[in-house]
Formats: sequence, C-alpha cells, structure tokens
Amino acid sequence: MIRNAAGPSMRLVAETAKVSVATVSNVLNGKTTVSPEIVARVHAAVEALGYVRDNRAARLRSGKSRLVGLIVPDLTNPMFASFVSTLEHLARLDHYDLVVVSSRNDPAEEAERLGKIREWRPAGLIVLPCDGALIDRLPRGLAMPLVVADRIPDVQRFDLVAVDNAAAAATIARHISAQGAGRCLVLGTSLGISNVRERWEGAMAGADGMDLDLIEVGFDDHAPPCLADRLRAPDRPAAIFCLDHETTLAVYRLLGEIGLRPGSDIVFASFDEMEWMRLVTPAITAVRQPVEKMAESAWTILRRRIAGEDGAPEAVRLACAVTIRGSTPRQSAPTGATTCDTGGKP
Repeated sequence: MIRNAAGPSMRLVAETAKVSVATVSNVLNGKTTVSPEIVARVHAAVEALGYVRDNRAARLRSGKSRLVGLIVPDLTNPMFASFVSTLEHLARLDHYDLVVVSSRNDPAEEAERLGKIREWRPAGLIVLPCDGALIDRLPRGLAMPLVVADRIPDVQRFDLVAVDNAAAAATIARHISAQGAGRCLVLGTSLGISNVRERWEGAMAGADGMDLDLIEVGFDDHAPPCLADRLRAPDRPAAIFCLDHETTLAVYRLLGEIGLRPGSDIVFASFDEMEWMRLVTPAITAVRQPVEKMAESAWTILRRRIAGEDGAPEAVRLACAVTIRGSTPRQSAPTGATTCDTGGKP
C-alpha cells in the first residue's frame, strides 16, 4: 500500500535512521563530518524507504541549476545520437543532468521546444538548430548561456561549434573530378540548412572544371522520381555526391533498384560517413565529421559561460576526415582506403 504518492520525505528518513534532517542532508551531500556508522544508518534508511532526493528543491535553495538543455533536429539520425551520448557523458562527469528534446526538423516545433525547455530553467542550453533562422525562434527574454552546434545560424551572435563543411566538400569534388567525371550530380536535403549550403559552395569551389548540377530532395526517405529518370537516361551523370546521410541512403537504395553499381557504373560519394558505408561492397567514399569532438567543444564553451565567463561569441570550426574508398576508384593509384584531413580552424 502506498502511503504517500509524493514518496518518503527526508524527515521520514531522519526518523528511521534516528538522526536529524540536517544530518541526512549532510550524508546525501557527501559531507565528511559525519561518522561512518551514521552514514551507514542513513543509507540503510534511504534504501529501505526508497527515498529519492528532490533536486528541484535543492536547486531552489542553492539558486544554481545542475540541469542543461539540448535540442537536436532528429534523434533517429546516428550522428545526432552520437552527439547526445557524448554530451550526456561529459555533463554527468561535471555533475550536470541533461534534458534532450527533438525538433523533428520542424522550425515551428523547434520554437515550441525552446519555450518549453526554458520552463525547466536550465543552467545553459545547446541547440543544433533546424536551419539558420534560429534567432527568430528564440523565446523573448531568454537569459541563459546558449551554444549553437553543427548548423550555422544566419546571425552570428552565438557561441558556435561546427565543422569546416566547405573544405571537406571541395576535397570530395576535386577527387571526383580527378577520376575523369565530366558531370556530377550533387544532392542534398535543402539549401535552407546552412551546412548543406556550405557543402554545395565547397563542391563548386573544388570542381576543377567539372559540371555540377544540384537537386534538393527534401526530407523524404525516398529519392525523388526525377532522380530515377536522370539515372536511367543514356546521358546520366558520371558521378553523384550526396551532401548528407539521409540523401546518401535514399540514393544508394535507388541505385540498387536501377541496377547501377557504385564504383563501376557510377562514381558515388557521401558527406556524412555512417558505419554501413564501410560495410557495403564497394565501400563508400565519405566525409567523416568529428562528432565527439564537436560535443566536447560545445560542452567546454558552455561550462565556461555557465561559470560566468563573458566575452565576444566564440566560433570553432573543426576539420573533417575524407576517406577514399572503392565507390570512387582512384585512377593509377593503389587500391584500398586513404584518409586525409580537411580544413578546420579554431
């Protein structure tokens, strides 16, 4: 029978352990002035009663929140899941809890989530925004440290951690051009996403005379019908470069349906490397983003801001690694994968 829907109180723990409420508080907060015998009694009472600390009350008393908020575009994306996992571990090491919500790549939902997460009164916030218009969706009067990661806002007033998208995309484009591809079809979800736009600009900069065509495919799980028509045509492009993982997966499926073999019938490369790209045959040439390093850098900046560090917004751009594999076979070069770093500046 449940006697108290709110759970046992600290006073009940104190009565059970035959100590004062202040002693229970000292034990639970790790104070070293309490004898081992009393510590053991308090922990035994906590275990027997199933007592759970009310961290909200502790935050109110101290005036300090140990909660950090994180908003990501899509929790099903392996890259964002890796970012969340790394950040959660770092926050726990610094004795912070992390609350994570997804905007589902919807600007309206992102605005709603920003308003809701503010009600938790976190010590700080990290946002991987839907697109560059983050500033238009921030709640009025938002007063907490905020770090933007991955996608670049249109207004440069936030601390930012991102990768050097253009340099990595240019490296891929130069490599494709060097294979003798006269025309490359570049595909991405939307140029409204700053990362995709930067990658397109980088591809154009590294094309070395190769003709580039761009198709924005949106966020559907399947490649658009127009792409199938282009790939079935006698004058299909010699190469495809996908600017994000979602597009890469959809196009790879389509190539299989049509019967085109990457590396043999068509040169094929991706910006976002995922594990499956290393496991298929031939393996996919891809850009690997330093996701864990991005999370570490975002957390480092946020912790400094939470601690009271002022100053101009900080911008960190990290280098990516490009791994050349069988889907873009090198001409007159040894077989096997080769990797190079691209760009990046602190």
